Amino acid sequence: MKLHDTLSGLALLIIALLVALNTADFPEIPGQQIGPAVFPRILAALLALCAGLLMVRARLPARDQAWVQLGAWLQSPVHRRNFVITITCLLFYVLASELLGFLVCGLLILCVMFRALSVKPMHILPIAVGITLLIHTLFYKGLRVPLPWGVLSPLQW
Repeated sequence: MKLHDTLSGLALLIIALLVALNTADFPEIPGQQIGPAVFPRILAALLALCAGLLMVRARLPARDQAWVQLGAWLQSPVHRRNFVITITCLLFYVLASELLGFLVCGLLILCVMFRALSVKPMHILPIAVGITLLIHTLFYKGLRVPLPWGVLSPLQW
């Protein structure tokens, strides 16, 4: 799918405005000239500038040009199925990760996606377990990101 640059610029401008509005209630730090809202506002201003440049450069589409062009991949049932599976897996993680935990959700998602991508059935589980444990270790231990444990809370390490 291809969006006209004017639509992309408009979306980026909206994101920049939302970031700027959300930083309005950031607290000031006493004795500091630079508070926690400064850098997000600078990034929002730069994003808004880029969005404006993109929209000016793109101008409006010609009468024979579409605002949105659907990609050729939409004609393929396999690609459509994989797209739906990906979105479903993301929604599943968002909705179930607190209850089930990262390890369980990650394992289930990888198994479903590997199956959809025609990985040999005997390889799916070992690879999914290994990748899930690797990702968990990198984020939980290495980057200290507090991933949800869910049903595995008693086994926390």
